[in-house]
Amino acid sequence: MSIEKDLESLHNHEHFARFVQVIHNLREEAIAELHESSTENIQQVSGRIITYDQILQFAGWEKLRSRFRDAL
Repeated sequence: MSIEKDLESLHNHEHFARFVQVIHNLREEAIAELHESSTENIQQVSGRIITYDQILQFAGWEKLRSRFRDAL
């Protein structure tokens, strides 16, 4: 089974949408943290944001959020 088919299957579960929402919330917290970061920490926080973005894109967050909007 391919990862695309695995993700397609996971998109049928509200539990997965809530898990991905947690990742989205972590990304938003990191963005807020970026505003308060020292110059030395900006690169580290930016790296976390990029990682969260990649996971959200890979997991299809926008599609999940649209599909389960009433449950989230």
